[in-house]
Amino acid sequence: MKKQPRNSAIGRREFLAATSGLLAASVPGGEMLAHAANSEAPLPNVAAPKPAGNLRKIPIGVFDPVHCPLDDLVNDRAKAKAWLKKFEDRGIRVATLSCHGNPIHPDPQHAQKDIDTFRKTILLAEILEVKVIVGFSGCPGGTPQDTQPNWITYRWPPEYAKMQDWQWKEKIVPYWKEQAKYAREHGIKRLAFEMHPNFAVYNPRTLMKLREAVGEEIGANCDLSHLFWQGCDPVEVIHFLGKQGALFHAHMKDTVFFPENVSKYGVLNFAFETSELDLASETFRAVGYGHGAGLWKSIVKAYMDVGFEGILSIENEDPILAGEVGVERAAYVLKNVRKELLGE
Repeated sequence: MKKQPRNSAIGRREFLAATSGLLAASVPGGEMLAHAANSEAPLPNVAAPKPAGNLRKIPIGVFDPVHCPLDDLVNDRAKAKAWLKKFEDRGIRVATLSCHGNPIHPDPQHAQKDIDTFRKTILLAEILEVKVIVGFSGCPGGTPQDTQPNWITYRWPPEYAKMQDWQWKEKIVPYWKEQAKYAREHGIKRLAFEMHPNFAVYNPRTLMKLREAVGEEIGANCDLSHLFWQGCDPVEVIHFLGKQGALFHAHMKDTVFFPENVSKYGVLNFAFETSELDLASETFRAVGYGHGAGLWKSIVKAYMDVGFEGILSIENEDPILAGEVGVERAAYVLKNVRKELLGE
């Protein structure tokens, strides 16, 4: 992957690797691109968004990792409000707080670190009056003796079904019942899980399984890039989750398929780096570079159809159009299909 200048926004995977899943903020804008900010760099001087008509219902924003000084902000309400004001003064709304980790990791030390971060994120969201927490469901081991997570998606041979049942009964559901209760007690009623491979919630069915077991606090951060390669129809997914009231947030990211490699290797053959593309079956792309504008128009319309009240938040993990270039290309596609739908 092409190395980015020092002042460019880093990708989420790089951010998570560097911070072990510490707090990130999803900082969307309305009719402008919101850029990342941290405690050391100045915020960009941008105009406030000017939504019109239905634009208020589905604004387009940007997911950018912003490393919050979490402990400082949780322990000092005045500091937290000052941090938020930096964004508000520039017309940028902090729509979600993101807390990506694995709090049900079989390594107790690893799990406890992510549990503590999640709970502090809830406390900060309460202070900032941010209503949505974005994250992962996590993945436990397959047995009490395991030391690493075990992502089980296929219930045969029989021992795999037994392990999966144990995971859900003993680890996944009890943990999230406790955390949903804690979130509720602090005024947070939307925990938006990204349906992501290597975690217990990886598709709409597993999301709804957890929601039915835990409660309506569980919903989706709908990142279709992980569902395209699973064969999901994006419009059907949005309609299904929207009708259940389970769409809390949306990451706008595309996936491109390389048919000649899909034919030979199948879809479980993903690439994250440009050096892997020759043999890859698929990789992430900016919106419009995996699927055409026609499909993305249908996707935006589907969000409108179900009355989605969140943010269409551009997330760029494109190994070819890295950094702001990918964000700008995605924003161009999304803004134009939205204009067509609104008759502008």
